Amino acid sequence: MTKNYFDKRIAKGYDAKWANLAEPAVVDPAVDFLADLAGSGSALELGIGTGRIALPLSQRRVRVHGIELSPDMVEQFQLKPGADNINVTIGDFATTKVAGSFELAYLVRNTITNLTTQAAQVECFLNVAAHLKPGGYFVIEVYIPELQRLPPGETIHAFDVTETHLGFEEYDVATQIAHSHHYWVTDGRLETFSAPFRYVWPSELDLMARIAGMTLHERWSDWNREPFTSESRSHVSIWKKMT
Repeated sequence: MTKNYFDKRIAKGYDAKWANLAEPAVVDPAVDFLADLAGSGSALELGIGTGRIALPLSQRRVRVHGIELSPDMVEQFQLKPGADNINVTIGDFATTKVAGSFELAYLVRNTITNLTTQAAQVECFLNVAAHLKPGGYFVIEVYIPELQRLPPGETIHAFDVTETHLGFEEYDVATQIAHSHHYWVTDGRLETFSAPFRYVWPSELDLMARIAGMTLHERWSDWNREPFTSESRSHVSIWKKMT
């Protein structure tokens, strides 16, 4: 079982600490993208969190089911309007099974890296394939590891430096783990959060998909379908389950 780092302390303040992720300019393109793929069918969100994407997607008449490891995140999700229209199963999304089959499954905002071993990430692809209908789609949004931006001999990359938040990624290339460190100043009080994440390259994800019986359908830099290039800092990839 994947360790749950998103306990009550983190879950209660999650939406406030990452409020920028809930802005329409961030949410709407992702929801449009996913709704187009789901069509009139159903979608499975792995790591549904507090419902940032699932709730507006459900309002687009897509039937959404979620899997979430943290009961505390689900508790925050269930406080929101529309949450009663979405079923959530508590469990590790690499292995947890739910009833039914889906036209779409998706993982957003680097959530695939919450699985900190290659074996667990492969299991996730296999689990998704078992839930998808033939011809169904699996979408992942994930960052490109920032290794090329590290000075020689350095292991730490600052990805966010503001008056209220400092964010650092500490890379261990031997284990392919990036420890993410966050420091917030809230009402004059320092809050911290650190957790390990297994960074993964696009080509490795493509191989995992092929192991699970899926093939790459499209790859973009973002939800707005900007082309994916060697300069891209992230990617949104779609794999299709082969019939």
